[in-house]
Amino acid sequence: MTPTIVEIKLEDVLTKIDNRLERIEGELTDIKVSQAQIKGDLATFQAEVKGNLNTIKTELTLTREDVKDLKSSQRTQIWTLIGLITTVITAIVAAAVKLGFFSNP
Repeated sequence: MTPTIVEIKLEDVLTKIDNRLERIEGELTDIKVSQAQIKGDLATFQAEVKGNLNTIKTELTLTREDVKDLKSSQRTQIWTLIGLITTVITAIVAAAVKLGFFSNP
């Protein structure tokens, strides 16, 4: 076998390298821009989540207070109903005694 000699111009090789480096540099710039956009989007998202959590906490606190008020209101209504029933029963018994439904010994 005889050796083959390949001649390549150094200028052509350097041009190819330069073109590839320019393309890589452009892609790196695009990546940096995308990264900056993602950071901005992430900061906006975090702020929205924090705001939503604060709103949820506030609503939960108000709901707890409303439930506490409802429980108290229900107890009051039950005791009022018991008092009303007692009053009606007392009035019926008093009317029965007054009208003589029960005999006096």
